[in-house]
Amino acid sequence: MGQTIACVNQKGGVGKTTTVVNLATYLALSGQRILVVDLDPQGNATSGFGIDRSTVDRSMYGALVDGVPLRDVVIPNVIDGLSLAPSAMELSGAEVELVSADRRDRRLAAALAGVAAAYDWILVDGPPSLGLLTVNALTAADAVLIPIQCEYYALEGLTQLTATVNLVRDHLNPSLEINGVVLTMYDARTNLSAEVAAEVRRHLGSAVYDSVIPRSVRLSEAPSYGQPIAMYRPDSRGAEAYRALAVEFIARGQTTITQKPVHQPVQAGAA
Repeated sequence: MGQTIACVNQKGGVGKTTTVVNLATYLALSGQRILVVDLDPQGNATSGFGIDRSTVDRSMYGALVDGVPLRDVVIPNVIDGLSLAPSAMELSGAEVELVSADRRDRRLAAALAGVAAAYDWILVDGPPSLGLLTVNALTAADAVLIPIQCEYYALEGLTQLTATVNLVRDHLNPSLEINGVVLTMYDARTNLSAEVAAEVRRHLGSAVYDSVIPRSVRLSEAPSYGQPIAMYRPDSRGAEAYRALAVEFIARGQTTITQKPVHQPVQAGAA
């Protein structure tokens, strides 16, 4: 049985779904057995693999709210070696419906228990919030992957995210650790990106992956074609970056980072 990794950040637009879709694809291309769980009501990971969520018969909504077995939700081999548990529009109401439900924070963990043995890695794309769906992702996960954009105030909000991770660890999932932090949207043309990257590494140390994801037009275009970057433009800088991230991700294996990030907003001109 492999590991479950929750990719979370309550801030939107940080490259969370882009990281899940493309990291998962390169892991699958390397021979790993992968399941992507789209827990974001926006369904961007689902559409990123070319699946129209309006045509999905069964989704993560059914798995979480109605107890539909996850094996009946999963779409196998959307890419060779990679399966998808899709999102659907109904998932936007799941948090409200789960409020009074029994074991509301462990619904995803229970759903994954029936399929986890079939995969080397399960990557969960969480919503851009710290609500009940994110708590489910963290409760079900072995570790957390946090994308941080190389932009002004890059660490803003990380304190709240870290506090949520610690609460889940203390009360729901004692083994939860931080797999790592991925720097995204790096623009080599600006001093700010370099300053932000240096500041993030200074505060988070070995938690930060060496691989850095550049700001890339090709990465932005790929979802509109329903393709991961490995299929859309495998020769692009974005593709090379996610390929390198996958290699590093595999190399880390089951090693997790126990350091708890410290909040320090990154400002222009920071050293």
